[in-house]
Amino acid sequence: MWTLAPDRRTLWDAAGRRLDPARRTWTPDRPPPDGLPLGDAETVRWLQRESGSPCRPPVGVIGPREPTREQEAMAEAVGAGLADLGLVVLCGGRSGVMEATCRGVASRGGLSVGLLPGEDWESANPYVTVPIATGIGVARNALIARAALCLIAIGGGVGTLSEIAFGLQFGKPVFALAGAPKVDGTVELDGWDALLPLVARVVLAVHP
Repeated sequence: MWTLAPDRRTLWDAAGRRLDPARRTWTPDRPPPDGLPLGDAETVRWLQRESGSPCRPPVGVIGPREPTREQEAMAEAVGAGLADLGLVVLCGGRSGVMEATCRGVASRGGLSVGLLPGEDWESANPYVTVPIATGIGVARNALIARAALCLIAIGGGVGTLSEIAFGLQFGKPVFALAGAPKVDGTVELDGWDALLPLVARVVLAVHP
């Protein structure tokens, strides 16, 4: 799906377009015949760690404070997967899906940002890398949706539903896993293997 130049400085997509990493834009071009084929994960890692111009906006993960075991396990796996790609993860910074996600990020040495509703940064779960006490209550849901490159909803109730709605209103891709609220405009998926190629396309700014 992706082709990297032998010197590892230039990337092409399957449509024969060359990436400008700094602008995350694509220009029609022809990949070299001796180019290196890469999978989705390898390509995002190249962008984040080798290109010199990583995608800086975070990927948002949202979900309930009282998840099922399946949802908690899914959140931890998603957090670990995003960190493995070199992506920054944004969440609400508290318990449940948020804590499981941050635990997964921490297990891979990644970076997580928690936007907390209250005024005390110490209310963050112990795995958040950067806790930010907003002091604006549930209005922080809109900040998460606005700041994220895309949203990954894992389970959830009314609070998660509000973040999904904000994300769709702001034109952000929203991916739904493990019983997330069903809303027109979200993309329902089974797990990380199905999520990875879609996150890669968002990070690499690949549009049909």
